[in-house]
Amino acid sequence: MATIITPRVHDLGGFQVRRAVPTIQARSVGPFVFVDHMGPAVFEAGRGVDVRPHPHIGLATVTFLWSGTMTHRDTLGSVQDINPGDVNWMTAGRGIAHSERTPSMLRKGQHPLHGMQTWVALPLPDEETAPSFIHHPATTLPRQHSDGSKRRIVAGRGFGEESPVKVFSDTLYVALDLDRDAELVLENSHPERAVYILEGEAQLDGADIPAMHLVVLDPGTRPKLRAKTPLKAMLLGGEPLDAPRHMWWNFVSSSKERIEQAKQDWLDGLFGKIEGDDEFIPLPER
Repeated sequence: MATIITPRVHDLGGFQVRRAVPTIQARSVGPFVFVDHMGPAVFEAGRGVDVRPHPHIGLATVTFLWSGTMTHRDTLGSVQDINPGDVNWMTAGRGIAHSERTPSMLRKGQHPLHGMQTWVALPLPDEETAPSFIHHPATTLPRQHSDGSKRRIVAGRGFGEESPVKVFSDTLYVALDLDRDAELVLENSHPERAVYILEGEAQLDGADIPAMHLVVLDPGTRPKLRAKTPLKAMLLGGEPLDAPRHMWWNFVSSSKERIEQAKQDWLDGLFGKIEGDDEFIPLPER
């Protein structure tokens, strides 16, 4: 039986984020150790998302949007808008800080936002790799259309194609858009897989799936996803983690001592500055 996970909901002042991983039922799915569903939301004029500068180690962050725009800035000097269908992949490695905000031009009027943010734990040999940031426009991602199903290979490999996004372990990350009554067999391509339903009514092998829930698929199965209404979903997973990971705030590492060092580095200002965004998030007390 597949496992259905109800995300924890965080209300950020009229903007909801649903966290499906980590949970008791799933500490990770493949290399994914953090899965957030943002929105859908419509912001009134003058409002937007303001994720202030914060640090990361030992992971890569992946942002993918169905609607809206966000501006990424980091301590490498990167400044990049992400639009629907694009991929922002930031490798934290030994340490980076970044912010994500709604562009000021969009705040002049009403604007939507809907998407997913995930963290991928880096394999043990790559935990301390040099930080980097790369943007992939929507036009560079492989796309497939058939029988009312649209598939975009966001990262890794899936459905016989491979994304240009560089990954550090075998990864499955595919955006799915299905028309009403369309069906899609979810291939048995990776050891660990899950599907998150962002929007719409769906069935998996004839059983209803609640919207805004994560379904962890049984290994070795090829379940059939059916859209009872127009459907947006994300298929994710890949190779299991090569060792347990510790998570504290925005830090991921195989070593508790390394996380303690990262805490001190943030307090000491060693992650660097973000040009054009000088706000600061204090280290949490807990």
